[in-house]
Amino acid sequence: MFDLLWASVPVNFENWNAFLVVLLLVFALFLILAGIFTAYFGSGKSRTIGVALLVVGLVVGILVGFLYAAGDFGAKNGAGLTDVVFQAFLVIIAGVIGALVAIGIFLVAIMKS
Repeated sequence: MFDLLWASVPVNFENWNAFLVVLLLVFALFLILAGIFTAYFGSGKSRTIGVALLVVGLVVGILVGFLYAAGDFGAKNGAGLTDVVFQAFLVIIAGVIGALVAIGIFLVAIMKS
């Protein structure tokens, strides 16, 4: 990989498991949220689908947490699940702040012209 100055940046593929854990936990979280939303606001068949989404989200989240604690998803390297989730949360917050600043600069530039 190369950065903006074309200097060589090492790529570490040993932490792919952290990516997989965050991906599955976010998947589970959004299934839970979609299930709650659908079960609460839906009616009839959609309410049943919402409950199914909620249950699948809970099962995936609990399963990923259990497998991580058992060492199957990289807990052997010493990083706890809360460390991985907190680091992912900080990265997401940083991305959102960067996007908001860029949109703000864009809007100011458009309004001034």
